[in-house]
Amino acid sequence: MSPFRVVFGKACHLPVEIQHRAYWAVKACNLDMEGAGKERKLQLQELEEIRLTAYENSKFYKEKTKKFHDQKLVTKKDFNIGQKVLLYKSRVGPMSGKLRSKWEGPFIVTQVFPYGAVEIQEESSDRIFKVNGHRLRIFNENQDMLNKTMDGVNLTTPTFLPP
Repeated sequence: MSPFRVVFGKACHLPVEIQHRAYWAVKACNLDMEGAGKERKLQLQELEEIRLTAYENSKFYKEKTKKFHDQKLVTKKDFNIGQKVLLYKSRVGPMSGKLRSKWEGPFIVTQVFPYGAVEIQEESSDRIFKVNGHRLRIFNENQDMLNKTMDGVNLTTPTFLPP
């Protein structure tokens, strides 16, 4: 037993021995240079395949997101002279009330300009003004609903239906 082991409780390795073992380990690993070269080429080919599949997957993802986005786009609005439209109230603030509509109207289209500008006239008065076509929505009036009479319900004294 060496004096180093008696004092410290473990074997002593001199730097020369460690350097010698490291040299033999490196020599054993690098013995077959041709095999190491082939292995490295295979690794590079695998990396290239992974990169190509990632590129294809990103291409498919972009196509899907573009299709989804294009599906959600609103088509161009074409307005005709004499058509009824609603105008978006842009001055209504965030505290406008839940049940208040953000659309006012109906207005009648009097003239359609190029690049989306539309001239509208208020039905009740003769006020005419020009607005952006993006602020307009086509007014669909349902004649059946306008002529239909609704049954009245008294909320203060409700009537119960028999079971």
